Amino acid sequence: MNRRNFLRNAGLASTSLFVPQFLSGYTNNGFTNNGKNLVIIQWSGGNDGLNTVVPFHNDIYYKNRPSLAIPKNKVLKITDELGFNPVLSGLKSLYDDGLVSIVNNVGYPNPNRSHFRSMDIWHTGSDSNQYWQTGWLGRYLDEITDNQYNAHTALEIDDSLVLALKGKEKSGFAVSNPKKLRLTANNQFLKKIAHHHEHEHEENVAYLYKTLIDTQNSADYLFQKSKVNKTSVTYPNTGIGNDLKQISNLIVSEANTKIYYVNLGGFDTHASQKSRQEQLLKQYSEAITAFVKDLKAHQKLDDTLIMTFSEFGRRVKQNASRGTDHGTANNVYFIGGKLQKPGFFNEAPNLSTLDNGDLIYSVDFREIYASVLDKWLNVKPENVLKQQFKPLNLI
Repeated sequence: MNRRNFLRNAGLASTSLFVPQFLSGYTNNGFTNNGKNLVIIQWSGGNDGLNTVVPFHNDIYYKNRPSLAIPKNKVLKITDELGFNPVLSGLKSLYDDGLVSIVNNVGYPNPNRSHFRSMDIWHTGSDSNQYWQTGWLGRYLDEITDNQYNAHTALEIDDSLVLALKGKEKSGFAVSNPKKLRLTANNQFLKKIAHHHEHEHEENVAYLYKTLIDTQNSADYLFQKSKVNKTSVTYPNTGIGNDLKQISNLIVSEANTKIYYVNLGGFDTHASQKSRQEQLLKQYSEAITAFVKDLKAHQKLDDTLIMTFSEFGRRVKQNASRGTDHGTANNVYFIGGKLQKPGFFNEAPNLSTLDNGDLIYSVDFREIYASVLDKWLNVKPENVLKQQFKPLNLI
């Protein structure tokens, strides 16, 4: 029986308890995070960018969306051409304060309209015809030195680890709730399993024991750090609100974590899009507003970069079900106190020139990754992305 099967049979195969190269290095190398924090928010399902950042002055938009387009008088106008969906009042306030930068028309050559495949491409940073097993942030972890890495250098607020955080030698760590992880890790039954050395499984049990010890150390550390910040900011009682509150607690407590990853799903709006998308965008706007307010109050905003993306956009023309189908290019949003170009980074989508009904990308998403790797995480982008992509002047 191999180690993975042994752990699975023991009921311990969640990524919170089984992580490749999950060593207790953070207790040995003295790592502390006194630098920059990266928070990535993934909008899963393919958010409709045109109803998020609305081209309210464009007749083509209204012609293609007779019942789905946002009325001009309801758009939160931010330029003469573009404005936010009306539920994004919190995001607009951040935009007005110079804390938001929006990159339009982000995509990649030969786009794939499958949720799973396109998300894999975004997670790995591969070309659309390449299939990689490691993520771009996982390869970043592989690239940094051992004294820069600990078990939670990259942390996902979830029960399973996203591909983006999986490297060849090092990976991130997934935990949905530090308190629950601590209770699980300190379970007396699991401790007894670890100490039960049967001859035929001696190597597996030793490996399991080490995994449990490391997990217990990690669980205790994250639990203690998560209690340090007693924020006065009121977060919305939503999934994304609670996730960002946990992240804020860890950032303010100066936990030895550099990268945080959060998922907000449900954006696959083929039918009755308006209510569903606006519900999700409102949750995001309210949560991100509280998060930024919290970071700013603790003087952590300048050290934090927040990036929000989706695996693709939607088609320009609405469908017969008052929704939109899978498209291609989309917006990527940056929030932080050290943006080089607040506002719109580049031109608005060109609705008069489409590729079979889809927006045409002008910014490769890996140029954005190169910017984050070079300017924020301080590694050579080509070492991680395996190709040359020129960093953008974003941060």
